[in-house]
Amino acid sequence: MNLGKPIAKGNTATMYKVNGKMVKVFNQNLDATYVEYEAAKQRIVYQTSLFVPEVIELTKVEGKQAIIMEYIEGKTLGELFQENGEQVRRYLEQSIDVQKTIHQITSTKSLEKMSEKLTRQIHEASLLSKDQKRECLMLLNSIFDGDTLCHGDLHLFNLIQTSTKEIAIIDWIDASMGDARADVCRSYLLYTQHSVELAELYLEIYCDRSGKTKEDILQWLPVIAAARLSEHVQTEDSKRLVQYVESAFS
Repeated sequence: MNLGKPIAKGNTATMYKVNGKMVKVFNQNLDATYVEYEAAKQRIVYQTSLFVPEVIELTKVEGKQAIIMEYIEGKTLGELFQENGEQVRRYLEQSIDVQKTIHQITSTKSLEKMSEKLTRQIHEASLLSKDQKRECLMLLNSIFDGDTLCHGDLHLFNLIQTSTKEIAIIDWIDASMGDARADVCRSYLLYTQHSVELAELYLEIYCDRSGKTKEDILQWLPVIAAARLSEHVQTEDSKRLVQYVESAFS
């Protein structure tokens, strides 16, 4: 397969457009189990009313695991934001409307439970002490309330707007069934990595459009930060994640 030049690159994979299809080629160290896990989640969500690319085939490309899927023509809301920064509120509003639509879906029961996913991740957070993990787990168990579809990684660059203004949702590896407030807190945390101002604007708009309060969302911050530590994302500042936990339980 002649891949040509990549069109996008993420933490775990590089994307190519080949013969009208999207080919997602995973990093060398990722095995078939991980790729099957991601494809299975996307196939489950594809069966809902959401606009999600169809998974066509799992294969190997140049010795690496790969997923071939439907190619969605368009630009991400993140790319549009970079081109038209003054329209940031509009793009955040669009993303929040999509996120609220995701949270209305309760039919994807075969996805893993968010509480189990977060518990596993917190246990794997090697930078936290046993006491910090215990505090995070106690908080998780006390505030968890929900059984709706959650994307787990929703931000402007995971939403593609087509020429007809429809918005496709990509990258479902972190999806689970759980508490919508935790999903929103995860988006907030991801935005703070790049801009606290952007994160605060996102949270303000979400609260205005949902009736939730900032306290509703931000009570999840130490739990979500602790779980994020287990992902070992190279571009993430692990010290700031630890600080979120420390400040919550000091």
